[in-house]
Amino acid sequence: MSQSSQPETTARREWISALAKAPPGRLAALLPDLPAHEMLRAPEIGTVMVQGRIGGTGVPFNLGEMTVTRCSVRLSEGAVGHACVQGRDKAHAARAAVADALMQTGAAPQIATQVLAPLRAAAARARATRAAKAAATRVEFFTMLRGEDA
Repeated sequence: MSQSSQPETTARREWISALAKAPPGRLAALLPDLPAHEMLRAPEIGTVMVQGRIGGTGVPFNLGEMTVTRCSVRLSEGAVGHACVQGRDKAHAARAAVADALMQTGAAPQIATQVLAPLRAAAARARATRAAKAAATRVEFFTMLRGEDA
């Protein structure tokens, strides 16, 4: 992979992630009308093995399986989009794949503003809410210095 395509790849990973993690109803509300497209891979349901690591850095281990739905589409202008979403929602996978394809066309600025920006903002609010709830349960320990330790 060339250096010039690295930022494009990173940007695409970010929008595919935002589309895959979006609540299906919210994505449908933000992108109600899909353009004409051809199904390259109709939505299909399967499972993937999820791996975990102790402490985030330990040896990987198989945590369990997760149900996913994947889909690939091609727009009439030739852009190809892919999606893999958690769960069994075929419409969500198809809509996310179409949005991925649209992000590779001239419609990208409009999709980024009208679809991706609200999804990212909602995800950031959800992360902040979870962080605030976790911070409320934090316990801080301290040690008092005893005289003979000095």
